[in-house]
Amino acid sequence: MVDDLLRLESVDLDRGARRLLTGVSFQVRPGDCWQMLGSNGSGKTSLMRTIAGLTRLGLQGQRICTDNLLYQGHLPGLKTGLSCRENLRWHASGGVVSNVEKIDAALAHVGLQGYEDRVICQLSAGQQRRVGLARLWLSQAQLWLLDEPFTAIDVRGTALLEAQMQRHCAAGGAVVFTSHQPTGMSEIKILDLNQYAA
Repeated sequence: MVDDLLRLESVDLDRGARRLLTGVSFQVRPGDCWQMLGSNGSGKTSLMRTIAGLTRLGLQGQRICTDNLLYQGHLPGLKTGLSCRENLRWHASGGVVSNVEKIDAALAHVGLQGYEDRVICQLSAGQQRRVGLARLWLSQAQLWLLDEPFTAIDVRGTALLEAQMQRHCAAGGAVVFTSHQPTGMSEIKILDLNQYAA
């Protein structure tokens, strides 16, 4: 039997005295790609951060999650005074990549070849987003939690990201992502948080 990478059973999520979600249940197995939907303020980011263990919001119910995960928030998570290459050498989760060739290859994958030494504050919002997403080409994590990964990237960047997510799932990884836009990916499972609104 395949072990779940993530399982929520009858999870209620509170922010302060306000209940955001009630009764959320789903499981993520190797090969799964889940899209989390919901209107603005429905709790998508709060739930993603709770799954990743990054928040102290009140959680009731059962949350089982692998430690082998990468969380990418809706902001690129970059140090603006550092170069693209320097930002990809480390990650807030504690991951460190020392192989410069791999870093440069990841930047090339997201269309930033030649930008390796460019300081982040000199890049457009879309280019900054691509630098953050280049981490997906470096990550060894099995479970990717991606909050609005398609924000501020163009059609070509979207296609590259979708292809990388599909490759990751085909190799036995799994992805949970939030997005308001439809994707071109097949075999996506949908978690509609509007159904769990408190």
